[in-house]
Amino acid sequence: MAVEEREIVISRVIDAPRELVFEAFTEVRHLSRWWGPEGFSTTTRSFEFREGEVWDFVMHGPDGTDYSEWITWTEIVPPERIALLHGEFHDDPNAFESVLTFTPDGVATRIEMRTVFPTKQLRDEAVEKYHAVEGGRQTLGNLSAYVIEVLLKEGAS
Repeated sequence: MAVEEREIVISRVIDAPRELVFEAFTEVRHLSRWWGPEGFSTTTRSFEFREGEVWDFVMHGPDGTDYSEWITWTEIVPPERIALLHGEFHDDPNAFESVLTFTPDGVATRIEMRTVFPTKQLRDEAVEKYHAVEGGRQTLGNLSAYVIEVLLKEGAS
């Protein structure tokens, strides 16, 4: 089966330097402020940003539903690329792979999130049931707003 049938690709240009956008992924104090679609919040159970280590967390939906999440960092190339495996728990057979690339775009940064699911059925379920495309866009929008807010605070101090 073609990878295209199993993937979702979302990108956004963020008006901030690549190093700052990348940094938003490296520390839990940043991630917990912007991760997830609009209306979601995040509680971290454990976090270690190194290849082979994990981010174990719970996303709290606006309707009160909790979603257990487990990310294993599989590749980290600062400030260019992050690859990860994302599931509901350790060794989740339905986990999906995501690769995030951070490319300079003038003084801004283009971030691309390329996610590949194990099957087309899992990809379609993520899109239809969990609104993965819109959720991904909202997540990158939250990242953009957060990074710009941080930049403005740093610029003002």
